[in-house]
Amino acid sequence: MKKFLLFVAALIALAVLLANLGPMILLGVSVWLLYVVFKQFTKSESTAGKIGWVILGLIILSVAVSNIYAVVGLAAAYAIYWIYKNWTSTKAEDTQVQSNDPFTNFEKQWAELNK
Repeated sequence: MKKFLLFVAALIALAVLLANLGPMILLGVSVWLLYVVFKQFTKSESTAGKIGWVILGLIILSVAVSNIYAVVGLAAAYAIYWIYKNWTSTKAEDTQVQSNDPFTNFEKQWAELNK
C-alpha cells in the first residue's frame, strides 16, 4: 500500500512539474537576463546608459515575478526526488532478511567494519 501511495504521489508531482515546465524555463531565463543586465549596468559609465539598464532590468524583473509560481514546479521536482529516494530505500529494507546463521552475521559485521 505504501508503494502504491508513493506511485500516486509521484504521478501527481510529475503532472505538476510538467504543468509548470514553461514558467520554470521563463523564470530561469529571466533570472539569467537579470544577471546580464546587472553586469552591463556595472560596466556602463554614462548616466543615460545606467538609466536604460535599470529600466530594462525592471521590465525583466516584472517577467520574473510573474513566473514566480514556477517554484511550485521546483517543489514538485524535489517531491519526485524524495519519492524516488524513499522508493529505493524501502526496496533495500525489504531485501534484508534477518538470519541467525553465524556466517551471514559475520559477513555483515565484516562489511560494516570495512566501511
